[in-house]
Amino acid sequence: MIEELSGDQVRKACDPQALGFATTDELSPVEGIIGQQRAVEALRFGLDMPDRGFNIYVAGLPGTGRTTAVQAFLEERARQQASPADWCYVNNFQDPYRPRALRLPPSRGRELQRDLKSFIERARRDLRQAFDSEEYTDREETLKGELEREQQDLFQRMKQHAQSAGFLLQLTPMGMAFVPLRDGQPIDAQAFAALPLQTRQELETRRQTLQEELKGTLKEVHTLERTAQQRLQQLAREVALYVVGLLVEDLLDQYRELPAVEEHLRAVQEDLLENIDTFRAPPGNQPNNGRLPWAAQDSPFRKYEVNAVVDHGGLQGAPVVIEPNPTYHDLFGRIEKEAQFGAMHTDFTLIRGGSLHRANGGYLVVHIEDVLRNLYAWEGLKRALRNGAVVIEELGERLGFVSTRGLQPEPIPLEVKVVLIGSPLLYHLLYQHDEDFNELFKVKADFDLRMERTQVNIRSYLASICRLCQKEGLRSLDSQAAAKVIEHSSRLAEDQEKLSTHFAQIADLIREANFWAGKEGEPLVRAPHLRRAIEARIYRSSLVQERLQEAIARGTLLIDTEGQAVGRINGLAVLGLGDYAFGRPNRITASIGLGRGGIVDIEREARLGGPLHTKGVLILSGYLVNQYAQDKALALSARLVFEQSYEGVEGDSASSAELYALLSALSGLPIRQGLAVTGSVNQQGQVQAIGGVNEKVEGFFALCQARGLRGDQGVVIPRGNVQHLMLREEVAEAVREGRFHLWPVRSIDEGIEVLTGAPAGQRDSEGAFPPDTVHGRVDQRLRQMGQLMRQGDEGAPSRPGED
Repeated sequence: MIEELSGDQVRKACDPQALGFATTDELSPVEGIIGQQRAVEALRFGLDMPDRGFNIYVAGLPGTGRTTAVQAFLEERARQQASPADWCYVNNFQDPYRPRALRLPPSRGRELQRDLKSFIERARRDLRQAFDSEEYTDREETLKGELEREQQDLFQRMKQHAQSAGFLLQLTPMGMAFVPLRDGQPIDAQAFAALPLQTRQELETRRQTLQEELKGTLKEVHTLERTAQQRLQQLAREVALYVVGLLVEDLLDQYRELPAVEEHLRAVQEDLLENIDTFRAPPGNQPNNGRLPWAAQDSPFRKYEVNAVVDHGGLQGAPVVIEPNPTYHDLFGRIEKEAQFGAMHTDFTLIRGGSLHRANGGYLVVHIEDVLRNLYAWEGLKRALRNGAVVIEELGERLGFVSTRGLQPEPIPLEVKVVLIGSPLLYHLLYQHDEDFNELFKVKADFDLRMERTQVNIRSYLASICRLCQKEGLRSLDSQAAAKVIEHSSRLAEDQEKLSTHFAQIADLIREANFWAGKEGEPLVRAPHLRRAIEARIYRSSLVQERLQEAIARGTLLIDTEGQAVGRINGLAVLGLGDYAFGRPNRITASIGLGRGGIVDIEREARLGGPLHTKGVLILSGYLVNQYAQDKALALSARLVFEQSYEGVEGDSASSAELYALLSALSGLPIRQGLAVTGSVNQQGQVQAIGGVNEKVEGFFALCQARGLRGDQGVVIPRGNVQHLMLREEVAEAVREGRFHLWPVRSIDEGIEVLTGAPAGQRDSEGAFPPDTVHGRVDQRLRQMGQLMRQGDEGAPSRPGED
């Protein structure tokens, strides 16, 4: 006879006394990742590996604390590392459309930005003062006076030469002209026309000669002006160099150890000296040389600014960046634009860094699902990791949608460890179908859903709860409440020897229990508060379950929990509603008759059965052949069906129940209707473990409890599922008191004995089953059906062509 399970076997209790504390306040909060040794080792390896491509994919299901645990792990590691460099973009004075990137030690980027801003402000002020000074004005006026005197001397000599030739040099609206003289007086046009032809020709010849000489004089004047202008520019440059040189030297002393910064400061000084007029003009009237992008033309001093796109000032250690929205621009940065006079303009000061810039020199954590959802983010991330550089560019330009000229900032070298967080399924899909994935993410860190239920792990588990309570200001748990948390964790893990690593559910349970403790004014969270939180959660989600139980209680759904019936059995299924799953009893019936159709699955014929359920039914045929068709052919036509089932049926956990119903129909032995069955079966008749055993048992218990527990009701489960039992306390108590029963079976023989009360039967030395056993009755019935089938075939009239 199969031994029933005891109350202690259906729920592994946690002894509060064995925990060694009165409240969780006595524990030291644990930091880091618990129960994930495999994942921790993978993370350490991936982070220590310096070679390119050893980025990490963290595989696990949501709610297991992947992101929080990885973030804490990385932050602890990052604190031990040096802070990475700052990165700034500055103007490229040779090609303003290709801004330069400068690398500076941590916090020096903002410092350079402030220093250059202060430098420009001082330069503008000091230069205006220098150019407005009396000394500079006197020197400028002296140079201009010298130019004016030399010009006057040239024109005076030209006038004297013209008079000696009989002409007057006269200024007209059309320029300078030579007018003939007679007796020292200018000749008008009429008088000139009255002159003899020869005289006019002589005068015209002399005029042409003077005109050529005037051209030479004007060239000399222009040369004098150009020379004077150069001398004025040289004067202004000397003054500006004197003023600016001192300021630049001060900056060079501060950044002498940074050659790239020193080179940029020299370029700033040279550009400033070439654009002195910009500093001399009153504010708002500065000229523009037309070489900068449009956005900078309205503010000519912006080209001297520093754009600190990455600033690690105040950062202790390496950066750890969690990017919640990994769009293309959020990852790689963007080039912003300003609207001016109806057009969009930009310059290097509008370059903005992305997550990769902030994480450069440290760690970037992103969820792969979010990356894949955003256009071109995944391809861009792979390209940046392959090339070891991050490029800021417009996505439209990258895709070829925009052809207008824009900025092309210098790429920034990339040294970052990228940690992708996602599901195991996505990992396998990417590994199979993305040829770059296995080259760029060579380390997989698997987060398990369960951890061993050892004393060490229990203490670490509760220490993490202590950390949660302290972090969120929750009430501490007493030892009995802590023990209930451990038991509930094993329930979530569906294993007596495991704890669930679905920390999000555990954390929510603690928060809800803390709420109920607050409602009662308790200083601690106690076991009743945990029970109430669990029961309230079930109540909020169990509407569908209650409606099904109501339909059964009112006779709408036919399920018997007492009496006996042939070819009818109570199977168990699990219905999942997302946040809640519960067991549902289903009546399964079998009908048999003569024929060669074998076992017909009505669910499959109605296209309601899934492939796994169909496989389970086909296995039944293999069992019958293996058990009864060694000395005869089977002449059987059987039908199996889930009664009142109007949705799809999937899974093979009801295959043992279907086989029991079939054996009952063949043997004529009734099955106890106060029992329900779950478990799959193989062709050798071994009963195999299934999932959802707790929900299935509790589902049938709830039905029996609603109708009244009589002491002879229970569930037959696979022996392999005993270790998975973590039934609710009221079910365990009913088992302990003998009001409800669980029978673990290894084989169909053991199960059929529990269900029918008759022995299964074993073949004797001659290969025959005892006649009063289940197998003996089935074998005899099949033999009789075979004989009847042959007799029917022999008595049937022959058809044409069969003589």
